Amino acid sequence: MGRRSAPDTTQGQLVDRRPQRDALPTDGGTIRRAAPVEFKVAPVEPTLAGAMRRHADVFSTADALAAGVDRNAIGPLLRTGAWVRLRYGVYTTGEAWRRHELEGRTHRLGCAAALRRLERPSVVVSHSSAARLHDLVVPRAAEAVVRLTDPDQFRTGRGYRISQATVPAEDVGMRAGLPVTTVTRTLADVGREWQLTDTVVAVDDALADGRTTAQALHDAALGQTHWVGCGRAARAFSLARVGAHSPHETRTRLAMLAAGLPEPLLQQAVYLGSHLVAVLDMYWPDHGVFAECDGLVKYTDPWHGRTPAEVAWHEKRRHDELLDLDLQGVRIAPEDLRDAWDAKMARLRALFARGPRAVPRYRVELYRGGLRTTPRSAAA
Repeated sequence: MGRRSAPDTTQGQLVDRRPQRDALPTDGGTIRRAAPVEFKVAPVEPTLAGAMRRHADVFSTADALAAGVDRNAIGPLLRTGAWVRLRYGVYTTGEAWRRHELEGRTHRLGCAAALRRLERPSVVVSHSSAARLHDLVVPRAAEAVVRLTDPDQFRTGRGYRISQATVPAEDVGMRAGLPVTTVTRTLADVGREWQLTDTVVAVDDALADGRTTAQALHDAALGQTHWVGCGRAARAFSLARVGAHSPHETRTRLAMLAAGLPEPLLQQAVYLGSHLVAVLDMYWPDHGVFAECDGLVKYTDPWHGRTPAEVAWHEKRRHDELLDLDLQGVRIAPEDLRDAWDAKMARLRALFARGPRAVPRYRVELYRGGLRTTPRSAAA
C-alpha cells in the first residue's frame, strides 16, 4: 500500500490523494481505479469571514460548520497551516495569525479565543491583558495568561484566569473588537497586583498621552476601597505625575525621591526672550539645577531624519546654552541607576549646596501641559 500523502486543498476542496487499491478487471480486461474521496469545503466567504469580523479574527468549530466546512476538513486545514488552533474549538486563519505575530499582538487573539470559547456576555478583558490591548507599558514579569473579569464568577482555565469583580458600564469600552476595561480601570486593576514601580511607570505613560487624569485615577482608587491590594494601587497613583515621558524618567524620579532629594518639576521649558533654549526633563527652580534622562536610542535612532552626529552636536550646543545661563545639571543613563547612582546623587547634592542664585535671565514654564508632543502609542 502506498505512503499516505497530505490532502489537497485546491479550489476549496479537500481531496484525499491516497493511492487507491486497484479494482477487479472489467469485462474488457482493463483495470479501473476507484475514484478519489473528496471532502467538500464551502468557500469561507462571506459566512466564516463574517464570524471572524464579529469575534475579533477568531471563529469556533460551530462557525466553521455553519459556513459549510466539512468537519473532516478541519484537521488537514490545521496541518497545512491554513488554520491555526488557538484553544479547543477556536481557530483563526494562518494569514490572521501571521499578521498578528508580525505586529506583536498574538495576545489579542488569545483574548478573543477565550471570550469565544466562554460565550459569556458579562466577561471582559482586564488586568494585564487589557494593559496589553491598550498599549500600556507592561512589565516583563507580567503573567502571559489571558486575564478576564466577570461580575458573577471566579474561574481558572487553561491559559486564562477570570477574576470576580463588579464592572460598571462606564468601566468598559471596545478595543480591537473586544470588550475591555478602560485605561483608568485597567491601571487600578494592575495597580493592585504589580510592583509599585511598574505601576507608576504605566500610569506616568498614560498620563503623558492624556489617556487618563489624576482625578480619574483618584476616583478609581476610591471605587476599589477595601479590595485586596487597593492600598498599593492608591500609593502608585499618588506617586504618578504628568510629565514623565519614558520609563527611565519615571524610575529616575522615584529613585531620587527614595534618596531624599526634593521633588523636581517636570518638562520645564527654558526661554531666553522668545527663544526656546531647552525642555528639561527635571528642574529644581530654587537651585537652578536640572537633570536629563539620557537613552542611547536618541543617538542610534534619531527623529526627524537627523543623523547621530547631528543629534550629538545639537545636544552639545544645547548644553552649552544652559551653562551660559548658569543652569547646572547632570545626565543620567539607565545603567547609572545601577552602577553610578551614588556618584550622581553626590553631584546633585553638591549643585544644590551652591546656595541662592542671582535673578535668572531666563524664564521657565511647563511645556505643553507636560504632555508628549507625539503620543507614544501613535509614534509606535
